[in-house]
Amino acid sequence: MHKQLANWKFILDNLDSQVPVMLMYVLESNGSSPGRQGFFMAINGQGAMVGSVGGGIMEHKFVELAKAKLRDEVFDASLHRQVHDKEVAQNQSGMICSGEQTIFLYIIQLKDAGPVRELVSSLQSQQKGFLVLSSHGVLFSTIPYAYQNGLSRSRNGDWIYVEPTGYQHHLYIVGGGHCSLSLSHIMSKLGFCIHVFDTRTALNTMEGNNYTHYRILLDDYQHLADVIPGGESSYVVIMTFGYRTDYVALKVLLAKNFQYIGMLGSNTKIEKMFATYRSEGVPEVQLSKVHAPIGINIKSETPEEIAISIAAQIIRVKNTSYEPQRNE
Repeated sequence: MHKQLANWKFILDNLDSQVPVMLMYVLESNGSSPGRQGFFMAINGQGAMVGSVGGGIMEHKFVELAKAKLRDEVFDASLHRQVHDKEVAQNQSGMICSGEQTIFLYIIQLKDAGPVRELVSSLQSQQKGFLVLSSHGVLFSTIPYAYQNGLSRSRNGDWIYVEPTGYQHHLYIVGGGHCSLSLSHIMSKLGFCIHVFDTRTALNTMEGNNYTHYRILLDDYQHLADVIPGGESSYVVIMTFGYRTDYVALKVLLAKNFQYIGMLGSNTKIEKMFATYRSEGVPEVQLSKVHAPIGINIKSETPEEIAISIAAQIIRVKNTSYEPQRNE
């Protein structure tokens, strides 16, 4: 389930049950703020809650504030600037990690039920859209909004927040074995839409992979270039059952540009494979894009440890402009 979906489904279920529910959304964050832009949580009038706005004493404070507003039926839409520094004169969050964030508090109204329902439906069908928040409530659009993404303020004090919804990152795992299953499990919690490919029929680790969104059976890995799109939202991991299939899979994808592409294997295997590619005239610039051996070096041995090392490397690339390094 998409990480956004559980929160919005909670909000919609409470609306349908006529249980008051408070939305708390991080609209803006700077520095080392623990609550990043896009973090959000919801709490209902019965005290149940989902999500997070950063944790710690600050989150506890806002949960108690939300409970009080729900109890007293305070239906205002309010922005709260929080500075994570006990030396500042105003808006102290109670935390000392530095940075700051702006949190939107809003009791969801019946008029918001339609947009929330559209948003939930969009997330369930794995479609992209745009969430729009303002002092007037919640809106949802399937087409780009007139304002830029993020928080925009006007001189008269009005503001609007726009955020793309749905899966912004796609992970394509070539190979459906044990490491693939473990990687799918981890990455499913990190907001990636996961596609797994294999050529083997009745493979238990493929059929039992309930963390992936798409399981695709191919006749031959030669067809990968037709089904894996390039682009900044595409992350590719190659971990098939053998040298030859890895070789074919990587060879047909080398000419494409991905945000990340990596291959599982030993240094010896990688050196031999790359030497063969070079002898076949594959440009060095294409080989230099490949993270191989894949993952950060934590001396991982089990499928779970290998998956963690790969996931860490992918997140590092997603959040920075990190370039592939051999034997990292």
